[in-house]
Formats: sequence, structure tokens, C-alpha cells
Amino acid sequence: MKDPKRLFDFPYYQLEKYPQAKSLNTKYNGEWKATSTQEYLDKANQISRALIEMDVKPNDKVALISTTNRTEWNICDIGIMQTGAQDVPVYPTISQEEYEYVLNHSEAVYCFVSDKEVYDKVMAIKANVPSLKEVYSFDQIEGVKNWSEVLETGKDTKNQEELDKRKAAISEDDVATLIYTSGTTGKPKGVMLSHKNIATNAKFSAERLPIDMGKSSSLSFLPVCHVYERMLLYMYQYCGVEIYYAESLDTISDNLKEVKPEVMTAVPRVLEKVYDKIYAKGGELTGIKKKLFFWAIELGLKYEPYGENGWWYETQLKLANKLIFSKWREALGGNLKAIASGSAPLQPRLARVFNAGGIPVMEGYGLTETSPVVSVNDMRNHGFKIGTVGKPLRETEVKIAEDGEILVKGPQVMIGYYKNQEQTDEVLKDGYFHTGDIGEIDSEGFLKITDRKKEMFKTSGGKYVAPQVLENVMKQSRFIEQMMVIGEGEKMPAALIQPDFEFIKEWGSKKGRNISSDPREIVKNQAVIDRIQEEVDHYNEKFGHWEKVKTFRLTPDVWSIEGGQLTPTMKMKRKIIKEQYKDLYNEIYGHTS
Repeated sequence: MKDPKRLFDFPYYQLEKYPQAKSLNTKYNGEWKATSTQEYLDKANQISRALIEMDVKPNDKVALISTTNRTEWNICDIGIMQTGAQDVPVYPTISQEEYEYVLNHSEAVYCFVSDKEVYDKVMAIKANVPSLKEVYSFDQIEGVKNWSEVLETGKDTKNQEELDKRKAAISEDDVATLIYTSGTTGKPKGVMLSHKNIATNAKFSAERLPIDMGKSSSLSFLPVCHVYERMLLYMYQYCGVEIYYAESLDTISDNLKEVKPEVMTAVPRVLEKVYDKIYAKGGELTGIKKKLFFWAIELGLKYEPYGENGWWYETQLKLANKLIFSKWREALGGNLKAIASGSAPLQPRLARVFNAGGIPVMEGYGLTETSPVVSVNDMRNHGFKIGTVGKPLRETEVKIAEDGEILVKGPQVMIGYYKNQEQTDEVLKDGYFHTGDIGEIDSEGFLKITDRKKEMFKTSGGKYVAPQVLENVMKQSRFIEQMMVIGEGEKMPAALIQPDFEFIKEWGSKKGRNISSDPREIVKNQAVIDRIQEEVDHYNEKFGHWEKVKTFRLTPDVWSIEGGQLTPTMKMKRKIIKEQYKDLYNEIYGHTS
């Protein structure tokens, strides 16, 4: 088979090139259940035949909503697309109102859900979605139609000929999927991605992956409804990589030890948490062990790739790897050759310390509208530079507009926004996609992101402030879990800070201070406020007078996806956070509400 051009070609390509006995692996009731490449395709074809029987026409929309990544998702994904219909993956954690909006806007005719919680949310609004005929569940739920009924219907091969015709009629330029952006602002937009958009992105991204084709495994836990993880799943199929789905965010460390993968993806928030956990364990050590631990970290924070620090540093690093970092690698399964980090900026200190420890974290950059990867670092051939998002992929042109905005042209750029020509025309101009991000390209061709155009603001004194830069630097503090810099149109920048409550409790007990375990009390504790002020003062030194965080308030809640403060890829929803803490905002700036 030639190179896969349509997304449903990928498993067929795998069957021919690298047939896997354990292509897709999901844990049910504590046991891994493997699905071979052949079974994966057999079941996908059953879904396709059943959907044709259920009157699904080309260009119809079928929604997929799953709380965790699982094998059923992939089978339905391929099954839906083979009929010429498009699938609409939906974030499980969005509100009922957003479910209603997405299902109505896409005019979804069927919906597959993972579990009772999602089923109940869909059923609560089903009456308001006239196009939606039926909802099927992956889990067994009493009184609910199960996806196994669809598989059963598809065992009958009488419409195989019709399926073959439909598949042959699908071109790589046809829309494959509608992905609704999680929207840090406003209503979600339906991004139309073609087979070519995602397929080329998977094949070109594979060129940056340092693994053995047909002989590696991956751990997948970022939401598959997001184009980043989804594109990588096609890439893994293309490379013959076994895919294991983590049970949840909380079980990642256990699953890493079980699966021992060569590759995984992460968002910086997850890597920050891993680092903080390791750091906290080091703090519990005593004597020489503790000294060695912090010596290794100090060394790691000075890391530069390709032996740039000279032979004496490299000699010390070898020793640190033997004594300390080898244990870190073991905790992550011991086999990792690449962790692809995306979705938000990675703090350079994390890139340094992980790479120093032989845990190759490679940062990339992209958007839903670019399927998603625009550029990514690669350790090989001097393709890695800390503080950058690497060099653009093959066939991808990146240029910087006069105002610093990053413009992209390439096979991964979306067709447009579904039913929204006006917003499409706003971002697709002069043959380039306008990303809304600010960046620069250095003399060696590495791309560096400096801020979000939309998130930069002016103070009332007319000075520009780039909040993300401030936030990333200050979040290096162990006391600060999340932070949002505010001050648009105000006299000075300030911040809303969600403290790291667990760390503060540890700090309090070490210092012999009596600190309550209630977050509402912690944020009022003067000793805590003073200590965080010290951290802010320390990091403020790096910034110009006009951009320093002049004051802050602590928030008593843990910012989360469920709490509505974060998108499913853990980006801050700035509007919502500002709204939630309006009183604190008004207090900072002396406004009356």
C-alpha cells in the first residue's frame, strides 16, 4: 500500500507494514485488553456497515464523547470516516449548554458516549437537538443502547459494496472531521480539517520521532478529542507503535511503570507536576543523599545540548545520571526516547533538567487550525534548541508579520471554520493562516513564541505587557501553582495567584508554623502572603519597571477543568477567571463593583 492519504488508510497501512498483535490497548477492570490491527479494522468495518444501514449519508456528522481515551474511540473514528461522514469529537467536561451548541451547530445525527456521566449530560439536552436520532454508550448502562448493538448490525456484509464505493469516492481534500476549539474566549468554533491536513501532519511529524518503527510502544493520556493527541495516534499507527491508554491523569505514574513506553505526549502542566513531585521527594532526603540530589538538579538547570558546556560539565553530568537521574528515568518506565510537549509554553528550566537527566522533552508548537503541528524540536541533527519550539515541519512555511504575528502556510492549514465564512476570512488571508501568536525566527531557523497577540494588553499608561512571559517565570516558584497577570487598561499589572496548597502545608510544618489545611484560611494567612510576596519580588527583578507585578491576591480554589478555570488542555480561561474573582480584581484596582 502506498503512503496513507486519508485518515482511515492508516490502520490498513499498519496491517500491511507493521501488523500489531497489540495495536490498541485499554484497561478494563484492572486488566489490559489488546486489540490487534486486524481486529481493529474488522470492527471499524462493522461500524461503517452498520452506520450505512442506519441511514448515515456522506457529510453527515457523528459525535464522539469519551471521558478517557479508549480503543472504542479509534474503532468508531475509522468506522465513521469510511462512510464519508465526519466525526465530531467533543470534550467530555464542557457544560450542557456547550454540548447543546456543538451538537446543534454540527447537526450531529448520532452520538457515541463513554459512560453514564456523559450520557446523562447528553440526554439532558437531547430534546433540544432535533437532528440527533440516537445515543450509544461504550460502557454497559442499564436501559441504554450499547455500541455493541451497532457492531452486531455491522456483522451483516450485505452493504459492503456500498461501503467500498463510498471509500473510493473520498479524496484527501475532503473534510475528515470537525473539531470545536475549546475556546478560551467566546463560542467554540468548528474547525474543518481535511484528511490531507491531518495525514500529512502525522507523516511529517513522524520524521521528528526518534523511535524504532514497528518495535515501540506509547502511552496516551491527553484528550483524544484534541487534535494534538489524535494526530499522534495516526502517527503511531503509521510507525507501527503499540498504543496504551492511561486509565486517568492520576494513574499515569503507575501506567508508565507497567507499559514502559518509548514515547508519550505531555502538556507543560503535567511535566511541572512530575518535576514538583520529584523535587519534593528530594527534599525529604537527608545527609549526603540530599546534597547529591540538589547538586544534580543544579547541574541539570545549567544544561545545554550537544556538549556545549564542555567536557568537565559532561563528566559531572555522567555521574549525576548514574547516581540520581537514572532513578527519575526508572520512575517514568525507563525507556522514554521522546516526550512531545505542546499546547502551552514549556519553562526552559524543565527542558534543561529533564534533558540533562536523559528524559528527552521536545517542545513543539501548533494550533487546532494547523492540524496541529507547525514546528517541533528534534534531538537529532542539531534540531534541538532550548527556549524554542524547533524548526517548521517539511512543506511548512512560517513567516513573521510586521507586528510580530506568526503566519503559517502548509498542507496542515485548515479548510476553514464550519458555517462561519466571516471568521474564516479573518484568519486566512493572503494565503497564510494568521495564528494570533507573536514570535520570532532566529538565524538558525528555530521558531520562538514570545506571546499570544490576543493576550497582550496595554496599561492605562500605554505600556504593553505580555502576561504569559511573566506567568511562566513566576510559576517556577514552588509556592505558585497557577497565576494570571491582569491589568488591561489599568494603571499597573497585578496578578491573581492560586497557591500550591500542598506545598504550603509542607513548608508550614517544616517552619513550625501552624497553617490551616483549609485553602480559605491559607489565602488569608499573613505569613503565606509575605512569603509569596518575596517570590514575586525575586522574579520581578527580571522585568522592566512597567511590567513588574505590583500587587496580587490569592484565590482559595484550585483552578481546574471541572471548575471551569482551565480548558481541557489546561490553558487558562482568562475571561472566566477574571469574572470569578471580580471582587479581588476590584479590590486590587480600587473599583466599586
